[in-house]
Amino acid sequence: MPTAERVLLRSVTMWLLLQSLLLLASCLRSAAAFPKGCYPSEEEGLKTFRCSNARLTEVPRDIPNDTNKLYLDSNRIPFLPRDAFRDLPLLLELDLSHNAIAGVESGAFRGLAEHLHSLDLSSNRLVSVSKDAFSNLKAKVNLSDNPWLCDCRLQELIRTVDLAAGSSAGIVCDSSAQEEHVGKAFLQVIADTDFCNVYKKTTDIAMLVTMFGWFAMVISYLVYYVRQNQEDARRHLEYLKSLPSKQRRSEESSTISTVV
Repeated sequence: MPTAERVLLRSVTMWLLLQSLLLLASCLRSAAAFPKGCYPSEEEGLKTFRCSNARLTEVPRDIPNDTNKLYLDSNRIPFLPRDAFRDLPLLLELDLSHNAIAGVESGAFRGLAEHLHSLDLSSNRLVSVSKDAFSNLKAKVNLSDNPWLCDCRLQELIRTVDLAAGSSAGIVCDSSAQEEHVGKAFLQVIADTDFCNVYKKTTDIAMLVTMFGWFAMVISYLVYYVRQNQEDARRHLEYLKSLPSKQRRSEESSTISTVV
């Protein structure tokens, strides 16, 4: 083989080997960046990132920002902070079921309003969540199998979110101010009870009682003040009567003008 061809072949071989090494290094770096038990894949043409049963205690970082489906189910995540998913603008489905989530900070799903169409928060430890945590979110939300406190806050939340089909029956009162509601589906309970109206009435009554208490205290103080002044004036007048007449008249005039 001519020397020129041999050199060219060797150069091409070295170039291909170098490219292979660079690709391998890139793959190894990407794999090392993912938490243990997490891996990317493609399902039905959608880019998917799975972290199911990965023993996670927080939402992982370095999730590919072109992810369409994210599975974080069956982990130990206790809390969703603000902007937890802000770098995932193309996310369509988010599965957070079977975790230990007890709190969702307002703004946790910020940035997902435009594309997200499925959010699963079932089988967690949610007791009470502000409706602001789901503001502007258009996704179908599954809130079933959580230990909910049935009150006005939950009522406002249910009115804000779009519940996933078939999930409403799983939103059950684990606790409530009224014992007869415990163990019942929340939608069944609010068919007969308006928690927010009850709360408003209770608040109004408390305000009236407080205002009446302050008013009674002011009246009592005024009555005490007037009586105390009358008693002081009476004692002073008795004292003046015991003085010589000339001094007494002068003191009486001063006392009367002071009282008036």
